[in-house]
Amino acid sequence: MEVDYSSIKVIGFDADDTLWVNETYFREAEEDFASLLDSFETKNKIDQELFKMEMKNLPLYGYGIKGFMLSMVESALEISNNTVSQATIADLLNLGKKMISHPVELLEGVKEVLEALSGRYRLIVLTKGDLLDQERKIERSSLSKYFHHVEVLSDKKEENYLNLLEHLEINIQEFLMIGNSLKSDVLPLLNIGAQAVHVPFHTTWQHEEVTIEDRDFNYLKINKLSDILKHL
Repeated sequence: MEVDYSSIKVIGFDADDTLWVNETYFREAEEDFASLLDSFETKNKIDQELFKMEMKNLPLYGYGIKGFMLSMVESALEISNNTVSQATIADLLNLGKKMISHPVELLEGVKEVLEALSGRYRLIVLTKGDLLDQERKIERSSLSKYFHHVEVLSDKKEENYLNLLEHLEINIQEFLMIGNSLKSDVLPLLNIGAQAVHVPFHTTWQHEEVTIEDRDFNYLKINKLSDILKHL
């Protein structure tokens, strides 16, 4: 789809699964979680219960690994009827610590894209998650030099974007968001009059999945991040 980006002056990038790998580690942790509790329930039931617990706790803990860790512990207690061993609880906490300490794995073409765009546009990072964890990832990624601003949002809804763009004095018509989530990185921007580019990641968290008719929205979908250079 051809979209006119001639008015764009500021480009926002999602971080997790747009700049670096993230969701893959959650899926691996879920597999380990199910293995640790397989004496209590089937894997399918364990997966369902963990997701239900994450959704229940999301308003309390927000997005990120720490909230996921707490949901794993609470799910383990519930699934086991409070009989899960202390050793297993320790294993669950270590799963989360392993995720937090995992090296940042940049996705293909990220540095190439940022290098090419940083001289022509004002680049910012707009991501969800735990503040400390996301700050740590930015530092480990060695990408901070490309960005004028990094913002960790509690959520990515229309109101969050509007408030931030106003605070940063960014004209909505001059803003383009690039991310892997239709729900968080594309549709809210289109709804407020900005532009957005969808670059899907091979794994999507169930909470971020949406079903839409592409013809109803005017946005660009690319296969990999470096493809954006053909349009900007």
